[in-house]
Amino acid sequence: MTDSVARDVVSLAAIKEASPGSVTTTNVIRVVLIEDDDNYRQALAEDLSDRGFSVQCFADGATLLQSVGVAVDADVVLLDWRLPQTSGIDLLPQMRRRGINLPVVFLTGRSLTKNESLAFDRGAIDFIDKARGVDVLVKRLRLIAEGARPVPEADGKQVGDILHLGRLELRFDINRASWAGTPIDLTLTEFKIVALLALRTGEDVSYREIYDLVHGKNFVAGYGDEGYRANVRTFIKRIRKKLRDVDPEFEHIHNYAGFGYRWLANT
Repeated sequence: MTDSVARDVVSLAAIKEASPGSVTTTNVIRVVLIEDDDNYRQALAEDLSDRGFSVQCFADGATLLQSVGVAVDADVVLLDWRLPQTSGIDLLPQMRRRGINLPVVFLTGRSLTKNESLAFDRGAIDFIDKARGVDVLVKRLRLIAEGARPVPEADGKQVGDILHLGRLELRFDINRASWAGTPIDLTLTEFKIVALLALRTGEDVSYREIYDLVHGKNFVAGYGDEGYRANVRTFIKRIRKKLRDVDPEFEHIHNYAGFGYRWLANT
């Protein structure tokens, strides 16, 4: 491990000294930054710290995965697209397999549409060109952190951190879902969408509302005024597939053409 990497790695013990409750009380947004450019990593970490963020830095994916417990205590991950040995886009599924189900924002010095599409397909929540500057990044991070807070309780359905709705179980404490007792491998974003629909069973939820849940309010889609609909349809398609892999007869997410989606009550 290089000296620069060693300086950046925050020990798990040090992170755990700050309890989750204290973080929530002060509304500090905790960021994990994975960036191999020493100068950029240090400058960005300082800029975010000056704006009230708590930042944990890693110079590559291997160092992050060795300290997996640290990342779990954060609110959002900033992941550089280009990293040594393992690229950011290849690191993301490894993080998911290690149980890091946090919102992931890709940072890139070369914004390409195909890369952005791939990032969303892999489960990222945002894709930001470094040239946009720290002010734009800060706004996005705050929107994402607010959107990642626990979904409000539904009267008569949720007990503590667990929601039971027919065969669906949602664990808000660990952001996990299961169907008839079988775990569903949802990303954090997919979990949030299912939770939104399930907590409003029988109600129509608009494309825009689902998109805002994923990207934060006032996020501008990159494919025209109605471009966000395609993004939402992609998320719903993946969610349906994962549920049908568990239950081939799953039909509880209904499309209301031209408007959005509705979760149908279990029969």
